[in-house]
Amino acid sequence: MKEKLFATVLRYPALILLACLVLTVMATVGGKNLVFKSDYRVFFSEENPQLVAYESIQNIFNKSDNVAFIVIPADGNIYTPEHLQLLRQITTDAWQIPYSTRVDSIANYQHTWAEEDDMIVEDLVSEGQTLDPSALDRIREIVNTEPILLNKIASVKGQVSLVNVTVQMPMIDPVAEVPEVVARVREIQQKYMAENPGLEIKLSGIVMMNNSFAESALKDNATLIPIMFGVVVLTMLVLLRTFSGTFSTVIIIAASIAAAMGLAGWSGMFLTGPSASAPTMILTLAVADCIHILSTMFYEMRRGIVKRDALLDSLRINFQPVMLTSVTTAIGFLSMNFSDSPPFRDLGNIVAVGVMLAFLFSITLFPALLMVLPVRVKQTREEDRDWTRSLAAFVTSKRRILLPGMSVFMLLLIAFLPMNQLNDDFVKYFDTSVPFRQATDYMQDNLSGMTMMEISIDSGESSGINDPAFLKKLGVFSDWLRSQPETDHVSTLTDTLKRLNKNMHGDDQSYYRLPEDRELSAQYLLLYEMSLPYGLDLNNQLNVDKSSVRVVGTFKNLTSNELVSLEERVQNWFARNAPEYQVQTTGPNLMFAHISQRNIKSMLSGIALALVLISLLLGFALRSVRFGVISLLPNLAPAAMGFGLWYLIDGQVGLGLSVVAGMTLGIVVDDTVHFLSKYLYARRHRDADSVAAVQYAFGSVGRALWITTFVLVCGFMVLAQSSFKLNADMGFLTALTILIALVVDFLFLPPLLMVFDKTKIETPAKTAQGVER
Repeated sequence: MKEKLFATVLRYPALILLACLVLTVMATVGGKNLVFKSDYRVFFSEENPQLVAYESIQNIFNKSDNVAFIVIPADGNIYTPEHLQLLRQITTDAWQIPYSTRVDSIANYQHTWAEEDDMIVEDLVSEGQTLDPSALDRIREIVNTEPILLNKIASVKGQVSLVNVTVQMPMIDPVAEVPEVVARVREIQQKYMAENPGLEIKLSGIVMMNNSFAESALKDNATLIPIMFGVVVLTMLVLLRTFSGTFSTVIIIAASIAAAMGLAGWSGMFLTGPSASAPTMILTLAVADCIHILSTMFYEMRRGIVKRDALLDSLRINFQPVMLTSVTTAIGFLSMNFSDSPPFRDLGNIVAVGVMLAFLFSITLFPALLMVLPVRVKQTREEDRDWTRSLAAFVTSKRRILLPGMSVFMLLLIAFLPMNQLNDDFVKYFDTSVPFRQATDYMQDNLSGMTMMEISIDSGESSGINDPAFLKKLGVFSDWLRSQPETDHVSTLTDTLKRLNKNMHGDDQSYYRLPEDRELSAQYLLLYEMSLPYGLDLNNQLNVDKSSVRVVGTFKNLTSNELVSLEERVQNWFARNAPEYQVQTTGPNLMFAHISQRNIKSMLSGIALALVLISLLLGFALRSVRFGVISLLPNLAPAAMGFGLWYLIDGQVGLGLSVVAGMTLGIVVDDTVHFLSKYLYARRHRDADSVAAVQYAFGSVGRALWITTFVLVCGFMVLAQSSFKLNADMGFLTALTILIALVVDFLFLPPLLMVFDKTKIETPAKTAQGVER
């Protein structure tokens, strides 16, 4: 079957080129359906318990997605007439942002006070208000004594203030809605910065974070893929010294990427931060097949064999190992379907398809191109200049030292693996070059963090939030939450009720406490809500029948472990002090805090299944259970060593790294398969002992292995330069694991074979095709 395929490809190259072109174009057309979805919710499956809880709370109360204008005056003082009026203008313009439902700032804060028997409710900074020094001092005093404002809307030092816009998108077309909002937000930002030299306005919030996912991915694709193409072209030109081979390889890469992304579009997938990195991975992985075919072809041509025969021989020799490595790599990426995060499932599926397309093109389109293009190779003795033969001599002579030495080294690195912490930092998904990260870090240092936790407390009865017993426990909890070391701000109904109670008693400070009568609390809230302008009601804190209340805590930018620990403390507080109430804790930050741990647990199942499938496949392909088992060590050890080394580099394993073991499991098999296939060929067809077989394997495939490893490492190191930390960490650790795999296959696998493979292998009848060669 494969002989007929090879013969057809080499006999009718033009026909193969046309067929591949048609198939590629048909697949690529689907790329028009690919759109980028920039909603952080895409990281969570529909059944994710944290997402279910979050959507439940969002359906009860107002949506909490937001844009934060961080307004920084040049003179470092927000309490000036010019700046306060500027805040009012920004607040007014912010209402024109698409899908905005609420705007909060110093300017439109609904300040209340008593005037005889009346309660006055009005903007803290009203239009046309005279802002003399006494008025400015009064505004400063109100801000610094009002818990709703201090450290949330304005800093205690008065050098920065916030205009917070709540956005409720209809989610009819999320692909267009986020950019629409961001475009208007940036228009407002640029307008006021241009009109006020020295004024700085930074942008943070959930909507800006969503947009940063998309912008980081698009920026990476615009820079990293061209860089990687350049790395591939330069590497192949330098190491293989062939223009035709390099050009043909680039065509295979382009066809594989275009077809895989097009098929993703036909399947209805959309792009996200992780899945948008698929082209870079396919580009990197597609190179390996071509290099193995080229290396063997040049190896033959340098010995005087004509191009067609050398190419046919190369296809025969490499078909099985290339197919095997492609399938195992695809299995490794398909194991990502066990991920609890859909974008990583999509990434795994797209790359798996791309890898198999690369294999298909490498045995059809690639040889057809080589037949059409001129290929000239100078006849030389390869072994005269191939350093891998010297390495083979070193390994075979030092095998009794290398095996225990490498074993100790491997175990030492693996011992660090369990010391890694499952931890993540939500904000640091973006590096410091991303404007969203810069704004959020500034907000953390000068106002409050972006980490938020929404706590829904259900009293269990209609209008139950007016019950004095409920309010008392709510007040005690709010005070407890404020006392936690991580807390920057707490938004709670009890602050509003205390202020209203004081107002209704002639602003007597002694009445700044919770009402002790249920009917009184209900009347206060009704009177207050009737006095509030549109968009500034209490629907962000109360549900319709007044049975539930939402408390929102804002904290320093916490890691996932710190946030989960805080959540446990909150739940424990209610279990001890208010077990009669139903409590839910949620929020985007909390969702991401849980996803890493859930993802690692789910990926373990995927890795286990992939390991079983790859082991069975290797045992069947190598026709030996014993060699299948031996191959497990060099296949499993690199990932374990990589994570061990990661502990010494960083020590934090987050969402991006939770899929690396599954990804690399298939990739590292490449070196092992090619080395073992050549080793077994020498043992079975050349009647070589284990030492000679190792030397043959180094001589025939060693150069191709280190070249492909070099290209793979360069490719994933390019991905490691991504401004999106999930992709950057994933790329770096994958590159590290692939490099470790080569070291293990060169310095550990050969001594292992020479020590444990001393039995005589029966030499089968030699076939004309050189099976397993």
